Amino acid sequence: MTPSLSALTEALLAAAKRAGAGSADAIAVSGTSLSIDIRKGALEQAERSEGVEVGLRVLMGRRQACVSASDTSAATIEALAERAVAMAREAPEDPHAGLADPSQLATAWDASALDLCDPSPEPSAATLEQDARTLESAALSRTGITQVEASSGYSRRQVHIAASNGFHGGYARSSRSLSAVAFTGSGTAMERDWAGESLTHASDLPDTASIGLLAADRTLQRPGAVQPKTGTYPVLYDERIAASLIGHLLSAINGASIARGSSWARDLLGQPILPPGFHLTEDPHRPRISASRPFDAEGLATHRRNIVEDGILTGWVLDLATARKLGLTSTANAARGTGAPPSPSTTNIDLTPGTASRDDLIAAMGTGLLVTSMIGSTISPTTGDYSRGASGFWVQDGRISHPVHECTIAGNLRDMLARMIPANDARPHLSMRVPSILIPAMTLAGA
Repeated sequence: MTPSLSALTEALLAAAKRAGAGSADAIAVSGTSLSIDIRKGALEQAERSEGVEVGLRVLMGRRQACVSASDTSAATIEALAERAVAMAREAPEDPHAGLADPSQLATAWDASALDLCDPSPEPSAATLEQDARTLESAALSRTGITQVEASSGYSRRQVHIAASNGFHGGYARSSRSLSAVAFTGSGTAMERDWAGESLTHASDLPDTASIGLLAADRTLQRPGAVQPKTGTYPVLYDERIAASLIGHLLSAINGASIARGSSWARDLLGQPILPPGFHLTEDPHRPRISASRPFDAEGLATHRRNIVEDGILTGWVLDLATARKLGLTSTANAARGTGAPPSPSTTNIDLTPGTASRDDLIAAMGTGLLVTSMIGSTISPTTGDYSRGASGFWVQDGRISHPVHECTIAGNLRDMLARMIPANDARPHLSMRVPSILIPAMTLAGA
């Protein structure tokens, strides 16, 4: 019988101490996942996986090493600890490595208040298959849809973290997902689009058939796509992809990039980075949201904060090591897997919505591009120069005219973010709530 995750982390810490480690932290993760894929009416793939993984980080002064394993036997745990200590003795010294001071640790939290794990029983493979077939059937009910790839999935993950500084804590989260890709046409005239949702609780998912219908309807808008004309135009990022712009900003203010001096935002702390009146808020405590967590991977209490307030950048995304490098305090943004030390990462992000709908922004943009999907990426982390392949719809005189594809949009992220105009259509259940975003002018390379 596999010991509890708490018992495994205790065993890892004890083994590290016996092996001579100065300090250590341990993580144990158990997970179950099940997925069903349907294609052309047939069961294409059915996968199930479950298991336990453990990870151990040991520190010898300012030298550290990480090891991991999927075998949780006592012999393996002892061998892991001995190997980690031997590796740490040979590792280069890192003056910023180290555990949290006990005074920094989270001491009280209520993981149940976050409601991250669906209490209902694990769905059967037959249930997931039926959902996938419902997705496929709904999409195929639209005339013109020739093929559908439908998927239904479930996962549950539990994590426990412990450290020699006295921290112990764990929580579980679940996920239930539905997605469909619909196709129309054939050969070089084939077009496709998709729809999908993933939530922590199955009861929060929209009607299964509605997802298949949405995928089909999006696909049926794609035939006849042409290249748009080269020029400078307004570009509206659809809500489905607008979060990528904010993702680039979050990467630029990640403590690892700032500490290396390799970010285009490195000199913008305390400076305008978004338009006045807009906030970018991190809230790790939103109930039933996939990225929520009561504490970070180093045992620090997570908290709500405005990363950008009234357009002004107020801080970086930091774990303990990057905070020490910069002479700052951790923002409790440490994340880690079993095989690597912590690194900075955000949780739930909210961009202040605008007052206009997406349709209002389409009407206001006159002539330009509505982007619904992107491929490829050429983005300079040091300058913020931005270039991506895009497809979507041409907007003429404030109305959607026809589909377009095979074009490239380019600009500079600092300039784009400073001039952005958000809509009000962000989906409330996403961990990154970002509405459609209009950039008043970008370079478009097409025909």
